[in-house]
Amino acid sequence: MTGKTINLQFDGYWREANKSGVPDQSGIYCVYACKAVTNGSKTTLEIRKLIYIGESSNVRSRVATHDRLGDWNEHLMVGETLCYSVATITGKDDRVRAEAALINKMTPPANSEYTGEFPYNETTVNCSGETSHLLSTLTVG
Repeated sequence: MTGKTINLQFDGYWREANKSGVPDQSGIYCVYACKAVTNGSKTTLEIRKLIYIGESSNVRSRVATHDRLGDWNEHLMVGETLCYSVATITGKDDRVRAEAALINKMTPPANSEYTGEFPYNETTVNCSGETSHLLSTLTVG
């Protein structure tokens, strides 16, 4: 394998109560601890912490039934909820490689795979969009 660059455009954020709006597509997803903050008539999300990074051929289905939901909730403080951002990516090989690179570099607390190892050659991931707590560009390998 040779070096590779993968570009990810993250959309979101969807709160736990609204996760049915997460794209019904193949992609990478990030799970965050967040809090809704209301200022007058405007509500915004305050993203406190990146908890988990995953990949799936159907992100909506995966986050709806994820077996780690209980683990993620343990990272929440009083008044917080989970929220999600998603970058659609179609090719399985690129999706898994990008997930591995993001986990390796960002080391979210609920991920264990790829935190001390990276099984690919040099990989650069460029992140744009809703990328709270992610680097805009990272290279591992």
